Amino acid sequence: MTTPSPLLARPGAVAVEPGPEVTRVVAAHYGDPLREQRLLAEGAGLVDRSDRDVLAVPGADRLSWLHSITSQHVAQLADGAGSEALVLSPHGHVEHHLVVAELAGTTWADVEPGAGPALLAFLERMRFMLRVEPRLVTDERALLSLVGPGSAAALAAAGLPVPPGPFAVAPLGEGWVRRMPAVGDGAADVHDLLVPRSEAAALADRLGVPLAGASAYEALRVEARRPRFGVDTDHRTIPNELEWLRTAVHLEKGCYRGQETVARVHNLGRPPRRLVLLHLDGVSEDLPVPGEPVRAGTRDVGRVGSVVRHHELGVVALALVKQSVTQDAALTVAGSTASIDPDDAPPALDDTQVAARNRVRAVRSGTIG
Repeated sequence: MTTPSPLLARPGAVAVEPGPEVTRVVAAHYGDPLREQRLLAEGAGLVDRSDRDVLAVPGADRLSWLHSITSQHVAQLADGAGSEALVLSPHGHVEHHLVVAELAGTTWADVEPGAGPALLAFLERMRFMLRVEPRLVTDERALLSLVGPGSAAALAAAGLPVPPGPFAVAPLGEGWVRRMPAVGDGAADVHDLLVPRSEAAALADRLGVPLAGASAYEALRVEARRPRFGVDTDHRTIPNELEWLRTAVHLEKGCYRGQETVARVHNLGRPPRRLVLLHLDGVSEDLPVPGEPVRAGTRDVGRVGSVVRHHELGVVALALVKQSVTQDAALTVAGSTASIDPDDAPPALDDTQVAARNRVRAVRSGTIG
């Protein structure tokens, strides 16, 4: 059974259609999605993201434990710091994506709507005899995001703490404020606020900025090429195909599940696919759904994930495409023509990666001594 957010009672609110595992429902928009996008891109707006699942992990062994089972180096994560982390399969495929905040003896993790129970089940299996007590607290806590170039000023004007940089965390009553990397064109700062669910509406009033729906935030997230687990990923996704290799993986850390795959592909410099921004012609009123094939002629060369109508870019999508897809390839998605954004050309290999790839070719051809 789903429960609507208190902010769905605000004027003009139109609900997001929830997925099968989602228990909380938030607003897709408040009457004008494109205006709400501009608000986030140019000013400041509050986005209700209280459908995200939240876990709390207290306990003396929490950081060393999370360090051992995730891709991120969190063993010495400082109080008032945050990060991103992944749980990988033995073969390096992404199974969970966590956004982390460490504060006052508890590690907090927020994850995609509906993903919390599966992550908690995994954490429970990995507890052994350690001093950790992971709990799913979605019914108690709500995540809101203050987004836009004016978000820091809005926090200060409301008398709330302003974290100094990305992933910095500051206490806020029984919750916290965490600054995240900007979305959109890089100017729209993001400040996540975790509060008791009963206080979400009062916090929205205290901030005094307009509300913006989830669809506005999604449009700026897509523009920034920030993927969502389960939408922009599939069962084959490895971190090397996404920006998570930079934000959620510590490349000098070993001894976690899936590490061998991550290191090998990084050293070779060529993951099977890469994440790109696609521009679609937008002729159809119906947007492609996540998982729709990307085709070059009659061949499937990738899959789309998030598809949005952007207030400046038109219809755009994040897609995982094969490395062999050229920058100027003529592509189609669900009958719409598509092209790769000029900024998403594959990166050039460095000398170390070229040498590693040549060595692999030599081994495969049997010419190495």
